[in-house]
Amino acid sequence: MFKQQNYLALGAVVLVVVVLLSLPSRATSRLKLAVGSWFLPLFGLAGAAQQLPADLADSVLPRRELLKQIDSLRRENQQLKEQQAQMVAIARENDQLRGLLGWQKNVPWQLKLANVVLRDPANWWRTVQIDLGSRDGIQTNMPVLSAEGFLVGRVAAVSFLNSQVVLIGDPNCRVSALVENPGHDVGVLSATDPVDRSLVQLGYLSSSANLKSGQNVFTSGLGGVFPKGIPIGKIYDARPVEYGLATEARVKLNANLGALEQVWVLIK
Repeated sequence: MFKQQNYLALGAVVLVVVVLLSLPSRATSRLKLAVGSWFLPLFGLAGAAQQLPADLADSVLPRRELLKQIDSLRRENQQLKEQQAQMVAIARENDQLRGLLGWQKNVPWQLKLANVVLRDPANWWRTVQIDLGSRDGIQTNMPVLSAEGFLVGRVAAVSFLNSQVVLIGDPNCRVSALVENPGHDVGVLSATDPVDRSLVQLGYLSSSANLKSGQNVFTSGLGGVFPKGIPIGKIYDARPVEYGLATEARVKLNANLGALEQVWVLIK
């Protein structure tokens, strides 16, 4: 029974071969194309299955390298940010120094540049400490100017390495001031305004003082401590006091006393 089936199958195969050999060349090509299209998906699936391990290996290894590169780029980015910040700080310092040197050349006084190293913790803006002392020729009552050349105070105490500066607005720093107006009114700067510490009181003005907002205020040169002509600020407002017998004004300071980093000491 099984032999007979084998013979029949063999005969069928031989018959198919004979038929294929007897077909025209065009028909044979079409038949090959049809058979190939049946088995082509299977060949593609097998090829993909063989390529899959290689693709997986290629995708795993570059991911590790990619993570390393990302970490390296992050470090480089952080370093670049730090370098940029340093360059910006250096450029700002260079601009400031150029401004300081240019301003220093235009004044008739001998000046020494000092750094603010300490502020009074109890009342931080009325006194500061600078890094110049008696070894640098600093003495008490020497005027102190801001980096831009505005009056900020005077030297109150001196040690060998450092000095204490009392600022405008402190009761211990009284300044004779001249208003730039037709009357050349002269008064005395004393205490700070209790509401706005950028304002100081200008008192002892005559009742006829012609004060207007925006008028410049300079040191008058009276008193022997501050030479004449150092800019202080501008008139903010004025009002009569003592039943109209005197005038009192508030002066908006040119210098920002709360942001002092470097100051000039005026050497006698």
